[in-house]
Amino acid sequence: MKKTMMIIAAVLLAAVLLVGSGSAADKVVTGIDDLSGAVIGVQLGTTGDELVTAFEGDANGTKIERYNKGADAVQALKTGKIDCVVIDLLPAQSFVEKNSDLMILSEGFDQEEYALVVKKGNTELVDAINRALAELKADGTIDQINANFIPTSELKGTCPYVSPEGIERPNGKLVVATNAEFPPYEYWESGKITGIDMQIMQAICDKLGYEMKIEDMAFDSIIAAVSSGKADVGAAGMSVTEDRMKNVDFSDPYTTAQQVIIVKKPVTSTTEPGEATPTKAPAPVLGILAGLGAAVVLLRKF
Repeated sequence: MKKTMMIIAAVLLAAVLLVGSGSAADKVVTGIDDLSGAVIGVQLGTTGDELVTAFEGDANGTKIERYNKGADAVQALKTGKIDCVVIDLLPAQSFVEKNSDLMILSEGFDQEEYALVVKKGNTELVDAINRALAELKADGTIDQINANFIPTSELKGTCPYVSPEGIERPNGKLVVATNAEFPPYEYWESGKITGIDMQIMQAICDKLGYEMKIEDMAFDSIIAAVSSGKADVGAAGMSVTEDRMKNVDFSDPYTTAQQVIIVKKPVTSTTEPGEATPTKAPAPVLGILAGLGAAVVLLRKF
């Protein structure tokens, strides 16, 4: 009995010490300059990941937490495991729209371009896609698709792309690799993958006479899938970068994007009428002390 109680007390003490010395994120991030020394969440393999890697392991101890899904990074932010999330603007708007305790900082990174990914050297498919994209831009289809999905659009949800009747598809299947964890570009809804990229790809397939087949996979697997021939096209909010151009070819850009920073809204306390001051949540000191006390009592008793 005595041995059992001492083991319980030791475990309790170790757990308390672990909680007390945990690496919970607690840095206030108000802009890009504050990223150094913070715990930053990103989706693995994205442009956001590439941008913040420069901060990793710097003199201020910056840590990067990489997640397979943007939603997982956002959840980690909400639970205090990280200080911020760096992600594309439209997905950031989608996440903030559903989480009233989060906000997007006004300062973002430089603009970038999204394009479709094709196996390096497949100029025939790249040229065909570019012709289709040019037609879809000219007739307003891409603008319509964007308006249907952009969180801030007044037309959101009112103007989805619908394939014209009588489309012939003599060219077989076009396999499209995506990562359906990136709203509003690609995500699951009612058992199907939809979003800006998926509807643009459907419109392209309609123009080129293909049947579209979507393959959902991890974001950092898309380029490998296209390079190996397992997929014909990668469509996943893919930014055009010099590093990626070494391994795949890109279509013409179809939209611009920007990496932004999501943080938790500051807790405020009013000290004077109409004057709010940001405050941090109090550390769990009482709980730690209580746990320590219980452990000490058990150790002394036995």
